[in-house]
Amino acid sequence: MVSKKAKRSMENINSRLQLVIKSGKYSMGMKTALHSLRMGKAKLVIISNNCPAITKSMLEYYAMLSKSSVLHYNGNNIDLGTACGKTYRTHVMTITDAGDSDILGKL
Repeated sequence: MVSKKAKRSMENINSRLQLVIKSGKYSMGMKTALHSLRMGKAKLVIISNNCPAITKSMLEYYAMLSKSSVLHYNGNNIDLGTACGKTYRTHVMTITDAGDSDILGKL
């Protein structure tokens, strides 16, 4: 069972993600995440909880080098894709411009 506090924080992150989708710039997927991290454009990397360990450690390493933030999403890859309003699943989401959302300031 998920506690009320964890559920509320997940809903809060989901609502901020939807605002980023509407007003900001983002990319989904491993290749585009690595590309934006290498270029230094990524401000936030969101990783689902069932991402493979080697992929997760590689993303965290690149994020550390590019001085980007990492958010470990509490849901699996299907939940992350659904929270973004997509019909497909994704392990990684990269935010390059938050738009009207305050997701970067609340980490």
